[in-house]
This record gives sequence, structure tokens and C-alpha cells, in this order.
Amino acid sequence: MARPSPARANSVRGGLDLEVAMKTSGEIEAAVCQGMNKFEQEFMGRGPKDIRAHLIDDLLVVRLQGVLTAAEQHLVKTLPGEKGRDLLKQVRTHLIETARPKMEAMVQGIVGVKVISLHHDISTRTGEEVVIFTLAESPLFRETKKSHGF
Repeated sequence: MARPSPARANSVRGGLDLEVAMKTSGEIEAAVCQGMNKFEQEFMGRGPKDIRAHLIDDLLVVRLQGVLTAAEQHLVKTLPGEKGRDLLKQVRTHLIETARPKMEAMVQGIVGVKVISLHHDISTRTGEEVVIFTLAESPLFRETKKSHGF
């Protein structure tokens, strides 16, 4: 069954004016950024320098920059070979997996769609982290009003 377009959501859902209450894709992305920033502060001890979220159909891509702590940067630089990198990735992956239910609940609460899977990676060279949420379906959102150039 095809999902109704966001603009028609109010007429499809029992005539209720849900269009007014629905968020735009930009509002959804901003709320996800706030939630992920809070998660990083609570679970990792500090927030990222920059965070962006992109809602693409049934994928939610979150890109966090500047996430490595000074201790993590030192660890990567001082351990020989790839040992520091591998250790850091292992610890970060474990932390994400431990907090996965909380992250998925946060995203589901914002987008209104069940999270099917979560994928994560971090670069020890750039300090960039990427989290991708696969959603059960594309979430409904309100179209943004177009500017008339006035």
C-alpha cells in the first residue's frame, strides 16, 4: 500500500488537521541532531563540534564531526601500528551497541517510524563519526512553504 504524500496526510487520517502538527523534514533533522548531541554528551562525555542529520527516504544519516576526546586522540597516536585505531573503534562500537535501544527510541520518537537497523563507524584520522538508521518506512513530514522572494 502506498503511503500518502505528506501534504495529503491530514485528509487521509480521518480528516484531522495533522498537517499543522507534523514537522518538516528540516525540523525532524534538527530534533535528531539535538537528541544525538545529548546522547554524545551523556554517554561519551562531550558533544561533537558539528552535527548534521539527513533524512533520505527510509534512511536517516547522522554525521558528527569533532567527536574524539583528547584522551582518544592520544591513544590513537601513541599505540603502535593500527592498535590504537582498532581499540578505539572497538570501544566506540561497544558503547553504541550498549546504548542502541536508547538511540533507536529517541529516533523513533522524533520520526514516528520504527528503526529497523543502526550502522556506525568512526574515523580516527578525521574525528568524524557516522550513524545511519534504517527506518521501517519513509516518515511523513510537512512540506516546507516556498519563499516567494519578497
